Amino acid sequence: MPYSLLIGLGAGIVSATVFASATTGPMLVRILLFVLTPLALFLAGLGVGPRAAALAGIVGTAIVFAAGSGTAALVFAASQALPVVLLVHLASLSRQTEGDTEWYPIGRVVLAAALTAAAFSTMTLFLLGGNEEALRETLRTTLDSFVQNELPKMPEAPTLGPDEITEITSITLNLLPAASAISTMGSLLFNMWLAGRITLASGRLQRPWPDLAAITYPPRTPLALAVATAAAFLSGMAGFIATAFAGPLFLAYVLMGLAVLHYVTRGRSWRPFALWAIYAALFIINTVASLAVAILGLTESVWPLRKMIQRPSEPPKS
Repeated sequence: MPYSLLIGLGAGIVSATVFASATTGPMLVRILLFVLTPLALFLAGLGVGPRAAALAGIVGTAIVFAAGSGTAALVFAASQALPVVLLVHLASLSRQTEGDTEWYPIGRVVLAAALTAAAFSTMTLFLLGGNEEALRETLRTTLDSFVQNELPKMPEAPTLGPDEITEITSITLNLLPAASAISTMGSLLFNMWLAGRITLASGRLQRPWPDLAAITYPPRTPLALAVATAAAFLSGMAGFIATAFAGPLFLAYVLMGLAVLHYVTRGRSWRPFALWAIYAALFIINTVASLAVAILGLTESVWPLRKMIQRPSEPPKS
């Protein structure tokens, strides 16, 4: 059996198993397993090639369909298989320019992850209900089930009545599109980075490791974020869909802001302290810190700090 075929089959089986395991057990374990579901697919794609990732995605989807249902297979394909195949394919693209090899820009791969995550979040909205009232009813039922079955298992869990559940349902409904897209994008990019580091260490990475601190986006990306953010204030499904796109585009600029910080602090003795402080702030005061970092990323689009502040080149590590 060819090596790539064997890797694709194995990665598909592993990914489908992790995906199925994410439906049982403690909540924290479920979340962790769902986050790591695409890792095996990325390892196959980055270590062997896009065809191995495609085969793994097909195998994984078929296993989920056989073991579960059509809806579960659709979710696996839309949230795991198809995004991984797309991102691996883009990352593997290259062309020859004046005797050198130019690889597909990683910044565009990040945006592809953002748009893919937004599309999955939009699909989720229609799976849960085709309109606002259907969404609200589905979320209310889900929260009722959680309060009755899962919440009592938690130590010192609060008691929630109908009014509190109604309020939480409204908040969740407004946050769901962006939160779903952001978490999907974050999972895809984290697993792609982790798989890239693993395949790089093993000597099987199919492309040179990129300088992540030097990523750039197309010039019209800020306009796309502005339009999506403005449209998010619309009522009904239009607003929810716009929010699903605004969320991951915002995350893209948080990542851009972090890239700027990594770049401009190169060669500075205080660099580790500054970066640890930034990441600690993102963890502790997430909303304020992420907004500040995203604004820095947006500023880079019109006032390129990385071109103004020259830093010595170094092997990209992050």
